[in-house]
Formats: sequence, structure tokens, C-alpha cells
Amino acid sequence: MLYNYLATLARLFITFIPMKKIFKSVAVLLPLLWVLNANAQKRITEGTISYDIVVNTGNSNPSIADMFNGATSIVYLKGYQSRFERVSSLGVESTIVEGKTGNVNVLKEYGEQKYMITMTPDNWKDANKKYEGIVFKYEEEYKTIADYKCQKAIGTMKDGTTITVYFTKDLVANNREFEYAYKSLPGLAMEYETTIGSLKVTYTVSKVNFSIVPATKKIKITVGFRVMTYEESNNAGKTN
Repeated sequence: MLYNYLATLARLFITFIPMKKIFKSVAVLLPLLWVLNANAQKRITEGTISYDIVVNTGNSNPSIADMFNGATSIVYLKGYQSRFERVSSLGVESTIVEGKTGNVNVLKEYGEQKYMITMTPDNWKDANKKYEGIVFKYEEEYKTIADYKCQKAIGTMKDGTTITVYFTKDLVANNREFEYAYKSLPGLAMEYETTIGSLKVTYTVSKVNFSIVPATKKIKITVGFRVMTYEESNNAGKTN
């Protein structure tokens, strides 16, 4: 890191340069060190990212949209693992990414019905294949989200579909698989549009917390789920 290199260089100056030259050297180095530190990107190794979810109803069935009214989402980060959890009146859906293996488990809890879909890294890539090769164009448009300066970017997918996102260069997560479409951005996606079934929804970060993840929310899988493979879940959704 350039910052660490300059800090070491400063110590060497103090050790070997005559005292009368030290003050001049420090006067040059300290402002540079301060600027580098101030602009350094903070890596989220543990903490939570909270999102507000707004349904863009359009012509969608209002009753379906109402089911997501007041829905929230939280990402729990622990090292290179992540748990993306969405809570609505329909139930709870969680996507757990194991950083070391790349395996993914999707948990769906609808009342007493509990399903777990297991996915390999290749399955996860296939589920997100529409985002492969996405190209972002950065706009000179900015706004503040959760106290972070965010820049607008427009991503174009291979089929020509575009998505709009605001991201901050101030933050980046160790494991970026939870934001698959935006992991090539030079920072954390803070606001973006996506789809849930037939609904278009907007996720906006409301808070970033660097506290230790609560023991009850550690990146783990709860027992009691009916286990299905990725292939089985796809076949279950097909009409015979």
C-alpha cells in the first residue's frame, strides 16, 4: 500500500536525515499522508448493511405490491462470508454465500414452509448469467446516501437492458457476491433497481454498521429446512 510505504519512508527520514532537514521533509510528507488516509477506501470485513425497499408499482397488481410494503433487507458480512436477508409480509428469504468454497444456500421461509436450495459456484453463476459481461458508464451525477457521496452509473447488459445504480467509492465489501450485478464497480452499490418476480423494486442503503455481527445472525444455516438442489428447484417451477 502506498500509504504504508510513505509512512515507512517518513520513519527512515527521521532516522538518517540530519535534524535540521527533518522538519522540511515532514512538512512535505504529512499533508500527503493525510490526503491518502482521508481518501482511503474502507473495506467492510464485518458488519451490516441495511436497505429500504420501495416497490415501483406501475401497472403491477397493487395487491402483490402491498405484500412488499414496508419490506426491509439486511446484509450480514463476516470475513468473506455474507448473508443477504429480505423480510416482508410473505416471509423471509436469505442468500448465504460461503466465501471460501463459493457455495451458496438460499433459504426460503414462508410460514411453516421452509426450503433450502443448495448451489455450487457454477449454479450461482448460471443464476446470475444475465449480469455477465455487464458494462458500466459512469455519469457526472452525484447524491448523498446514508452520509456517503454516491456516483451514478448505468450498466448495459448483453441483451441491451440497462440498469441504474448509485455507488460509493468510500466502501467496499470483502465478499461482493451478494451484489453480483455490481461487483465490478469500484465501490459499494448504495441504490439500485432490481426485480422480485414481476415487481420492480428499488433498494436504498439506509445504514452501514461496522459492529460485530450478532451471534444470532452469524453466517450459518438453520436446521429444519427441506433441502433441494439448484436443478431440482428449477424443475419444480416448470409445468408438467
